[in-house]
Amino acid sequence: MEMKDLLRTADLSRDDVELLLTTAADFAKDPLRARTALANRTVAIYMTKPSTRTRLASETAVAHLGGTPIFIRGDDLQLGRGETISDTAKIISGFASALIVRTYAQSDVDELGSAGSIPVINALTDDDHPTQMLADWLTIRENFGKDIEGRKFTYLGDGNNMSHAWLIMGAIMGAHIVTGTPEGRWAPDPKVVAQAQAIAAQTGAKIEILHDAAQAARGASVLYTDVWMSMGDPESERGEKMRVLAPFSVSEELMALTEQDSIFMHCLPAHRGEEVSAEIIDSSRSVVWREAFHRRTTIQSLLFHLTRGEIQGRQ
Repeated sequence: MEMKDLLRTADLSRDDVELLLTTAADFAKDPLRARTALANRTVAIYMTKPSTRTRLASETAVAHLGGTPIFIRGDDLQLGRGETISDTAKIISGFASALIVRTYAQSDVDELGSAGSIPVINALTDDDHPTQMLADWLTIRENFGKDIEGRKFTYLGDGNNMSHAWLIMGAIMGAHIVTGTPEGRWAPDPKVVAQAQAIAAQTGAKIEILHDAAQAARGASVLYTDVWMSMGDPESERGEKMRVLAPFSVSEELMALTEQDSIFMHCLPAHRGEEVSAEIIDSSRSVVWREAFHRRTTIQSLLFHLTRGEIQGRQ
């Protein structure tokens, strides 16, 4: 049975990811190769969080498929005046061919998908970030190819939505996936870790949850990080969080522990001097701009295949 929506990274099968990455790579070479796929159709893009890459990538992806993007801010809809998420999903489904959502609560995206009759794409929630993961894995594939045997892929920093998506996507892809985070409240959610381990048992992936930055970085092919203060994090936590996360900042010393052909990745925006040094993010080992470019190619691929009913989902 076809999968209507992409609500969580874990919804995808390995075959789905392979299809999406192949098509995205084609769109990278020729953005207009399916220029009529959404001709005379609209895609709603609803965002309650600020956005640079996701908004630009989404609107450009729709335009390259021949469609018209309709950008909706959080306060543009009647949701703020009491209309239900379910009613909103039904209304949007009557006008648009797909809905891209960037918001806080995962439950809101889940409800939009359940109530809507069109594909709903999670473009970031506090729990997950599946569109970013597709862009990341296409970038990884461009650098290392499909054969990732013997390679180690490490995330360092806050155990947030990005660490969760990193674990799940790596498990789906059969990779050796590592998170290096502090212990306790800023470690990945144990439920997500258990889910990644369950997927890994089927795919042959290796999942490591570490709390020592040097151990996590040693021998890695990728060092990946994210901002330490995410949107919605209480400002009162800043001081403690900066102190606890400081050992996990991606520095020249940590990069020196990685493989000779290793790369640095970041979903952006970046805070130089916090989660990564300027010397690393602005170096030749950094692929962050290519990652950002692939936000468009992978969202374009998602729209192309979801609107055609060609994503099957993980069984």
